Amino acid sequence: MEFKKSKKAYEEGIKYIPGGVNSPVRAFQSVDRDPVFISKGYGSKIEDEDGNIYIDYIGSWGPAILGHGNIDLLDGIDEIINNGLSFGLPTKIEVDMAKLMVESYPAIDMIRMVNSGTEATMSAIRVARGYTKKNKIIKFEGCYHGHNDSLLVKSGSGTITYGLPTSLGVPEEIVKHTIVCRYNDLDDVKNAFEKYGEDIAGIIVEPVAGNMGLVPADKEFLQGLREITREYKSVLIFDEVITGFRISYGGASEVYGIEPDMACFGKIIGGGFPVGAYGGKREIMEMVSPIGGVYQAGTLSGNPLAMHVGYRNLNILKDNKDIYDDLINKAKDLEEGINSNIKKLGLNITMVRFRDMLTLFFGKGPFRNYDDVQKCDTNMYAKYFKEMLNRGVMLPPAQFECMFLSIAHSEEDIEYTIKANYEALKAIK
Repeated sequence: MEFKKSKKAYEEGIKYIPGGVNSPVRAFQSVDRDPVFISKGYGSKIEDEDGNIYIDYIGSWGPAILGHGNIDLLDGIDEIINNGLSFGLPTKIEVDMAKLMVESYPAIDMIRMVNSGTEATMSAIRVARGYTKKNKIIKFEGCYHGHNDSLLVKSGSGTITYGLPTSLGVPEEIVKHTIVCRYNDLDDVKNAFEKYGEDIAGIIVEPVAGNMGLVPADKEFLQGLREITREYKSVLIFDEVITGFRISYGGASEVYGIEPDMACFGKIIGGGFPVGAYGGKREIMEMVSPIGGVYQAGTLSGNPLAMHVGYRNLNILKDNKDIYDDLINKAKDLEEGINSNIKKLGLNITMVRFRDMLTLFFGKGPFRNYDDVQKCDTNMYAKYFKEMLNRGVMLPPAQFECMFLSIAHSEEDIEYTIKANYEALKAIK
């Protein structure tokens, strides 16, 4: 494969954009090569600037559940555009979208649209603090909730610690109320509540962690979070930015059978457009301005184009819930094929799947927390990524991300990927 046009675009990009990209993972630094610039997508495929075609297992990090350029999703989009892109005033489609999401996700009674998952989690935490009149938030090491200051933290040497910033520009004073616990470790959380419980406003958690690779939560862990937050009158926030309407129509809440007090959404609810949302129980959401004292606003929040496409996307999923079975079956086939390859080659690597999300960890499982995944061989993953790329398969350009499938992925796509996987693993063995 040639990458001349991608290289040219990258060299031009680094003159004007930090790192030449608008989100760090796109820089491909974790896989030790220059980024590939995409020109278009169709079905399960994407095509780069040089005309190289790949089976796509990124899917815009989840939203492309119907595949790229889905006709049903984009039907009538010209009319929507011609009616106007943004008004800064309310439109009926915002109400329609809110109603659909509230009806679809039983844990929430009211919802507010925003423009990104980061904005959703930032706002939800502010509301939780305003509602409880408490200060501290618990997050879990390895869970990513966007780049807002109070959540860009990591744990220290102890099992419970105040957060230390993991980004320059974040004052320690901002994260002093953030407590970091170990994922899937309920005792760690109980210890935190025993020490600081009277001032813990809430817990924010990815019920299925997707940003340290795929690490699903134990049901008992999530149930324990539900119980302890009720006991201390704290707010349980599910970050469903990745999982909401993706792993099931009712998200992780439906899959686990656990209702949070609040939930954050993004990715799929815009059908590919920039969008986010946060919702919760009525008494909590009534804290939000203009009816409550917690301020949050956004000129482009609920903009008509994103709402129309997102509304159409969710309705397609609502009316065709067999889509989820189809995705899971495809993911199972891929998992089984790759596991067979691993066994044949005698490799010490682990395929993890939860519903239709997957990660191939270059290390020996099980993987239950951040410490576990840090033992993986990221250099080997980088070699594997490049071997797969050269065989026309686009995987996440980082070990600690997830693969996503779409209904557009065919049996032939899966079979080819399994074959390419065997060849790639054999080449780097």
